[in-house]
Amino acid sequence: MAFPVASINLAALRHNLARVRALAPNSQVMSVIKADAYGHGVIAVAEALADSDAFAVARLSEGIHLRQQGIEKPIVLLEGVNTEADFTAAANYQLSPVIHLHSQIQLLQTITLPKPLQFNWLMIDSGMHRLGITPEQAPAALTMLKACDNLSGEIGLMSHFANSDLVGDKRNQQQLAPMRALRQETGLAVCLANSAAVIAYPESHLDWVRPGLMLYGVSPFDDKTGPQLELEPVMQLKTRLIAVYDIDAGEEVGYGGDWTAEVPTRIGVASIGYGDGYTRHLSNKAEVLLRGQKAPVVGRVSMDTICLNLNDFEQAVVGDEVILWGKAELPVEQLAELAGTIPYELVTVICPRVQRELSDG
Repeated sequence: MAFPVASINLAALRHNLARVRALAPNSQVMSVIKADAYGHGVIAVAEALADSDAFAVARLSEGIHLRQQGIEKPIVLLEGVNTEADFTAAANYQLSPVIHLHSQIQLLQTITLPKPLQFNWLMIDSGMHRLGITPEQAPAALTMLKACDNLSGEIGLMSHFANSDLVGDKRNQQQLAPMRALRQETGLAVCLANSAAVIAYPESHLDWVRPGLMLYGVSPFDDKTGPQLELEPVMQLKTRLIAVYDIDAGEEVGYGGDWTAEVPTRIGVASIGYGDGYTRHLSNKAEVLLRGQKAPVVGRVSMDTICLNLNDFEQAVVGDEVILWGKAELPVEQLAELAGTIPYELVTVICPRVQRELSDG
C-alpha cells in the first residue's frame, strides 16, 4: 500500500451519529459532509451515515457529486445558489439550496424550474452576520416563498451559532431567542444546533440538529478531545519511515537549518509533508507515534517529508509505521493547538494524494 494514508473508521462514524441521537433524541439529524466530509471521503462517509435524516454540503457541485454517486437522502446546499442555471441544476438533481438573500427570492418568483424545489430552508441571521435575512424580515420572506410555484412543501428556518464552542457565552442565548420566537410564531421547523450546541446547549436542539465536526470524532471545544466527549476519532493519519541515518553534534537538519543537533543524533525521514496537508506550522513542534512511543519532529516540514529525532528508537528501521494523529496518545486536537489552528483545518486540508483506507472497526 502506498503511504501516507488516512485510515477511516466507518464504525466510529456510526458510533458518533448514535451519540448525536442520544444527545438530541427528539430532533432529526442533518449530517454535515461538506469539504469531502471534512477530508474523510464524502461517498464513504455518506454511506456510513445512511441513518441520517438529511445531509448538508456547502455548494452545488458537492450536491451534484453525491447524487451522481447514488446518494438519495435529502441534500441541503448551505451556501445556496444565485443564478437561474444553478437553481435549475438544483431542481434537476433534487437538491435544496438554502435561501438567504432577497435577490434569491425575487429570482425564484420570475423563473420557471423544471420541477419544484423541495425540503426548503430559509436562513435567518440571528447574530453571526454571515448569511441570512434578519428575524424581522422573515415573515414577509416566508409569505413570498410560500406563494412561489418553484417551491413545494413546508419551509424550515435555519441559523448558525457564532460562539457555541464558548460554553456559557451570553451571545448563544441571544441567538437562540429569536429562533425560538420565530418557531413559536410560524410553527415551522428550526435547525440551529451545530456540534458544540448539540453537546452543550440541549435547549437549542429544537426540530433539527446539524452536526459536523463531532461526527468525525473531533471535539469542537478547545479544552476537550473527542474521546472525552464519548466520541470516537474516525481518521488516523499515518505513513512510513523512508530513511534512517546518523548526524554529528552541530549538524543542521532541513531547510534553513532551523534545528541543530546538540548531540550525535539518529534522524528518521517520514513520507508526509505540507503537500499532503501536514502543515508547516508543526515544524519543530509536533510529535509522532513510532513503535508506540512519541518521537519529535525536527526541522521544517517539507513538501513531501518530515524529519524525526530517533535517539530513543535504536530499533527503528525503514518501513516502520509512523502515526501523525488519530490515537488516544496523539489526538488531532493536540496537533491543532500546536499549529495555532483548529482541528477542522487539519483534517479538511488532507490532500487527494493521501489515500483513504476504509475500515469497519
